Amino acid sequence: MIETDGRRLKGDASRRLVLDRAVDLASVEGLDGLSIGRLAEAAHVSKSGVATLFGSKERLQLAAIEAARLRFVASVIEPARGEPRGIRRIVALLDGWIAYSRGRVFAGGCFFAATTAEFDSKPGPVRDALAAAMGEWNGYIAASFGYAVAQGEVAADEDHEQFAFEATALLDAANTRSLLGGSNLPYVFARRALVARLRAAGADDALVARLAEVDDLTA
Repeated sequence: MIETDGRRLKGDASRRLVLDRAVDLASVEGLDGLSIGRLAEAAHVSKSGVATLFGSKERLQLAAIEAARLRFVASVIEPARGEPRGIRRIVALLDGWIAYSRGRVFAGGCFFAATTAEFDSKPGPVRDALAAAMGEWNGYIAASFGYAVAQGEVAADEDHEQFAFEATALLDAANTRSLLGGSNLPYVFARRALVARLRAAGADDALVARLAEVDDLTA
């Protein structure tokens, strides 16, 4: 029994290590390029070892998406949950996302920005998993903004889904342009636009200060 448990623990550790390499690789080369052979080469393990862990390319892709989702949650969502619901949490989420992309938590910037374009018109389990992960993020932003509306922190006629669409569009654009241009200036522009949007919605300047004050060029 001890030997079996030891093997299982070793196998779980190996799987986590390989998945860590998989998500970074996919953030740069895409999920379509994430084959068992390519991952084995990048992770310096045998093809048979990767095949044993995942079985097929599709299962590997799905495992990579889930691993990326968990890394994203740990990097952006969990820290923001320490803030009260409403504008304070919205600010923490937006600031955390910029730090996540700017700091290259994934080697290729945002994993989901890099991979969703590959599968947005390809029906199947991989597309469904990406859509679910993106929907979770958008839904969390929308729900958090909804609390701000309900608490009177922004105008009563503000649409939480509209805000989520605008905010995520700005963040995605900043990520892409930063990668293409090799500059953090797009984060500065996105931050300014997000601060202006929150102020236009009626948010108190004191509550959006954290988002406004960070200098992405030196952070």
